[in-house]
Amino acid sequence: MPISARFFRRNWIFLLAVLGSSLGPGLTWAEVRLPRLIADHMVLQRDCKLAIWGWADPGEQVRVDFRGTRATVRTDRQGRWSATLGPFPAGGPYDMTISGRNRLTLRDLLIGDVWLASGQSNMEFPVKGSTKRWQIEVMDADEELAGAHFDQIRLFMVDHKIAFAPRQELVNDSGWRAVTPESVGDFSAVAYFFGRELHERYHVPIGLIESTWGGTVAEAWVSAGSLKVFPEFRQAVAAVDRASDKDALTEIDRYKKQKNDWYMAHASEDRGRVDGKDLWAEASFNVSTWPTINEPQTKPDEALKGFDGTVWYRKDIDIPTREAGRNVSLHLGTNVGAVDTTYFNGVQVGDTQGWAKPRDYSVPGKLVKSGRNVIAVRATGSNGYVGMFNSDDAGQMQVDLDEAAAISLEGRWSYQPGPDLAALPAPSPVTKVSTGPNNPSVLFNGMISPLRPFRLKGVIWYQGESNADEHRSAQYRTLFPALIQDWRRLWGYPLPFLFVQLAGHGHNKPEPSDYSWAELREAQSMALSLPATGMATAIDIGDENDIHPRDKQDVAQRLALAAEKVAYGENMSYSGPTYQSMQVQGNEIRVKFSQLGSGLLIKDKYGYARGFEIAGADGKFVWARARQDGQDILVFNDEVQQPAAVRYDWSNTPDGNVYNKEGLPAPPFRTDAPKP
Repeated sequence: MPISARFFRRNWIFLLAVLGSSLGPGLTWAEVRLPRLIADHMVLQRDCKLAIWGWADPGEQVRVDFRGTRATVRTDRQGRWSATLGPFPAGGPYDMTISGRNRLTLRDLLIGDVWLASGQSNMEFPVKGSTKRWQIEVMDADEELAGAHFDQIRLFMVDHKIAFAPRQELVNDSGWRAVTPESVGDFSAVAYFFGRELHERYHVPIGLIESTWGGTVAEAWVSAGSLKVFPEFRQAVAAVDRASDKDALTEIDRYKKQKNDWYMAHASEDRGRVDGKDLWAEASFNVSTWPTINEPQTKPDEALKGFDGTVWYRKDIDIPTREAGRNVSLHLGTNVGAVDTTYFNGVQVGDTQGWAKPRDYSVPGKLVKSGRNVIAVRATGSNGYVGMFNSDDAGQMQVDLDEAAAISLEGRWSYQPGPDLAALPAPSPVTKVSTGPNNPSVLFNGMISPLRPFRLKGVIWYQGESNADEHRSAQYRTLFPALIQDWRRLWGYPLPFLFVQLAGHGHNKPEPSDYSWAELREAQSMALSLPATGMATAIDIGDENDIHPRDKQDVAQRLALAAEKVAYGENMSYSGPTYQSMQVQGNEIRVKFSQLGSGLLIKDKYGYARGFEIAGADGKFVWARARQDGQDILVFNDEVQQPAAVRYDWSNTPDGNVYNKEGLPAPPFRTDAPKP
């Protein structure tokens, strides 16, 4: 909407409100009002009772007419009303009339299947859209857009909204839209491709509601009531509850203004650059008074107050005499969420922009001295992310030498923000909960609760990266099922809940090791113990260097297979070979699988199975050899004569090749007990 039109609309609404208050309460509440979700072009769920709701005068009679049926209700003391219709078979388009003191007609309504798509950035990732810094798009985006003409697939996007208490209304400025090249570009790619798969299979209208927010943690999507059983969330939930108080909201608004004013005046300042020179990169610059921070980390240091801007990092390393004058390789991990410029002994050796991209730089020998050498990194981030966060890259933060062992860069770094943060207003206990979407329950309150009681066929979910990065995989074993059960309580029936297991991403260590992402995948698979759940494994379609793999088509297709099984009752294979049991046979372990479909398939022309590790009673895992034996796999290592446990694809970006003949990959697993 053009700025002028938006300005006119807001001021016209303000004028009506003023007139309403001067003419009495009758004008303010007389008209029947509907939530934004109940609107032209919407899709209603087929074959079930439907709720149509809204607001009017307390005690007012409201009538809903649809497809030859009529429901008449009265509003309660708060002016809310809800009418029940149906069930109706798939079809449309139809009109619906809602009458009170006024009359509303909703046009071009369809009846079919409605799915809610939620989670963080991999569900939010659009078919082809733009962020503030770069263009993002799925694989074959232009071709996908050219074919996006589906009048019977309708899209509804819930705008970002943080709320400290459950809201009755959500934020949406675009309403329901049919799929066209223009409407689908900014919509969730996974959701669109998923809906397209179902529409083409079942030939019914599909409604897709996207309620997503990139970089968010699971607890933000869970109600306060369900989080109170977790002792670790009680204090934060109480803080969010206090923030819903009117005085607290006033304080929050005041803090936001103070912080925004400071950023407008100072955020672009950089004390590290003086007269065009990168002063803080010079090896001779004294940083003895700088504070220190342990890198890599999983979130910004509290001293930075969630700062958005430039921060300088410095670290001294000692180069052996025999390596002086030789080229070295500098590896800083992925430096998630930042733009960096990196210096070696005061000379720039590289720069990188983008999320989750490796910072690997070559340092010419002429810069490499015997003894003390200085690495400086000027990092600029946003949303409170400045630094070197991906802890699974800890082993990748190093300087590779020619003859000597690599020098680790893990540990203490000196740091200093470019601007002087002394004047940056510090948040109070109340305002701390207002700084972002990762506070408990705030996205449930603002983006999920208002969707009830709109009837759904089911939910698709893609989230977990943020909880894995926080090293909270063990907690996710109970938190994720709590989320699923929480939403089912909200809707009042066992919603089919389908989710994506985290794709491959991040560097692997040379030897078998523990990985937080592998543990998070395990926690996700544990949620399959709940009824009416399904998991789409994406382990083989990730990207080692990009947390947002562009192949969303295969993700959606696997979710659609899960939907056909779980939500539509099809008797078919929707998962790859799933670990069932193991048996020790001499110095080998025989692994048996369920979900074999048409049979086990090893994607290797010689029949060797990759991705396996084996351990004895000491629990020390080593790489294993593996081969197919009928519908089982035998795993062994000649150095482990008394094997006790097996792991498969237990890393960040594994390369396992176990599938079924339907082409679906085996989910990662381990047979040793997870740590508490």
